[in-house]
Amino acid sequence: MLRTIESKSAGRLLQRRAVRMAEAEETVRPILEAVRKRGDRALLEYARRLDGLDRPSVRVPARELKQAARRLAPELRAAVETASENIRAYARTQLPSECMSAQAPGLALGQIVRPLDAVAAYIPSGRYPLPSTLMMTVIPAQVAGVPRIAVASPKPVMTIYGVAAMLEVGDVFQMGGAHAIAAFAFGTQTVPKVDRIVGPGNIYVAAAKKLLAGEVGIDFVAGPSEILIIATDGDPRVLAADMLAQAEHDVEASAILLTSSKSLAKAVAAEVERQLANLPTAAVAAKAISKNSAIILVRSTDEAVELANQFAPEHLSIPDSSLLKDIRHAGSIFVGPFSPEAAGDYASGPNHVLPTSGAARQRGGLSAADFVKVISVQELSAAALAKLAPAITTLARAEGLEAHARSVEVRTNV
Repeated sequence: MLRTIESKSAGRLLQRRAVRMAEAEETVRPILEAVRKRGDRALLEYARRLDGLDRPSVRVPARELKQAARRLAPELRAAVETASENIRAYARTQLPSECMSAQAPGLALGQIVRPLDAVAAYIPSGRYPLPSTLMMTVIPAQVAGVPRIAVASPKPVMTIYGVAAMLEVGDVFQMGGAHAIAAFAFGTQTVPKVDRIVGPGNIYVAAAKKLLAGEVGIDFVAGPSEILIIATDGDPRVLAADMLAQAEHDVEASAILLTSSKSLAKAVAAEVERQLANLPTAAVAAKAISKNSAIILVRSTDEAVELANQFAPEHLSIPDSSLLKDIRHAGSIFVGPFSPEAAGDYASGPNHVLPTSGAARQRGGLSAADFVKVISVQELSAAALAKLAPAITTLARAEGLEAHARSVEVRTNV
């Protein structure tokens, strides 16, 4: 049953429930240490025990990837091609550009952009295998120019393998959980050490990424998926469908509707129950609806926007673009009645790997920019250095760094 509550009572709902991260961290610590110390031997032990690996290596042979690609249904291949084209086009718009310009006579400043050497994408393949996540993680890295892209997925899912072959990814590994994250972070004889690991996963994947951040770059530590919808009117069938599309992800997912209309709230709640009756994923969605979801009655659209900014949702649906100017925190925004979250999940172009649990207050979703480094460049002439010398040497000596000051003076004959 979908609750309807007043905004004054929404505080507890909008405060995410504490995920058992500390418990998960204690579970994965010995796994990370085992892979760090024993490499492939430990990796194979965990992959066989936890992932059901029945091959001699975690590496998926190239012939298996090619065979999987040949078996893809024509309509699925077409869908992958359409989505890939849009994801690739959008990713290109996200790359920072190189530049060099004269800021003052003799002072040229700018930046160069270089891709990371190697990255890894973690692709879930449990309840719902996600070839869409493969596209969302691999394609931006390809656009960025990353020369080595590796993929890990715990189960041998032919759809994932086939899409990997379509994207020309050769480094595919059947491994999951904390041992997969450790293998990429430390490197083993079989698995390459990478510069960054991206992609969603369960709490143990999240805990491993959190513990290894610094040893390896990560995108973010992901929690349960979420959507927040603002609506003053609209079709209850559409709003209910959007809430259920989120709820079917996981029993921990949340779907929240903010509205000032009591009649709309009542209609949406009834429609959610009606649609659940024949939803194949109802066993999951119903739990997410009853445990973590609600309709919140607000006094105005302004209050709804402020609540949305406090929540900083992974997905935010708004009725029209007039609200964009007031949105400060969201992972991805869907504007208008014909922009369902599912469009962004699959084919419109923007990335579906997004910050959850309030992390949208600090950053947006995964982008091509996550796979490059922006390196500053500066070139000074003798005259430009001489002009800056008094400021440089004074600041250096104020900090007690005499050699810094002298490194300038030896060039300017001061």
